[in-house]
Amino acid sequence: MQDDFVANLRLLCSYYPSIAEVCRRLDINRAQFNRYLSGRYRPRHAAMQRLCAFFGVEEHELHLPHADFSKLVQSGKVADAMASTSGAGWLDDLLHRGRDGMERYLGCYFEYYHSMSRPGHLLRTLVCLEEREGGIVYQRTERMQTAANERPCHNRYTGVAVKLADRIFLVDHETLNGYEVTQTILFPSFRSQVTRLTGLKLGVADNSERMPCCVRVLYERLDEQVGPRQALAQCGLLALDDPGLDPELLAAVRNDVAPGDQHFRARHYGDSWR
Repeated sequence: MQDDFVANLRLLCSYYPSIAEVCRRLDINRAQFNRYLSGRYRPRHAAMQRLCAFFGVEEHELHLPHADFSKLVQSGKVADAMASTSGAGWLDDLLHRGRDGMERYLGCYFEYYHSMSRPGHLLRTLVCLEEREGGIVYQRTERMQTAANERPCHNRYTGVAVKLADRIFLVDHETLNGYEVTQTILFPSFRSQVTRLTGLKLGVADNSERMPCCVRVLYERLDEQVGPRQALAQCGLLALDDPGLDPELLAAVRNDVAPGDQHFRARHYGDSWR
């Protein structure tokens, strides 16, 4: 029975690009998963439930004779379940298509927008985009300090970025509590070098009110010589009258609405950036 389990598990894994991809999506240790594939160890109850939920099978089906299990897979029942539970299909296709043209945007940025939880202040965060096997991913880090004598706390968000029809879409989630998802849409840059990007951000205020908010946002690319630790030290809440803030930057993130506008729109500065 154990041999059938191993053969069946290997068959399910063959529908993915690599074992590493399966482990990444399952969020399981590669060495531990290799022990399952070798037959040295059998998954315990919790791990077995994760495997079944991910591959879209019942536990008893994983222990079927391999010939019977292969017929079950070929019938399409398991393939349909895997597509719906693992994020394969349309999502993988979207991430693959959306990585085209994103190479020039990889790197680190300061992100500026009016704080949703502290009105009257700008928030400067650190955003780092990089390429992985599955597409373009990023980490967004907030550095918050409520009092001068307190140690700063950090909120980290991870997400994916895609470029579709001359717009850059970023979607991330907060990793500590998992209470927030944000979306940002940016205009691309048509200059030879990417310096600043503008767009809109949609999220919720990080306080008890949890008010949904939409704000204008600006990304300012960092010099490659600036390390993440040095950049993060400059992040946090900024007063609107901070003399170090560029007036053009302040204008780009101002959340005003022009007379006659029926929507809150992004502000595209395009090639006007110096």
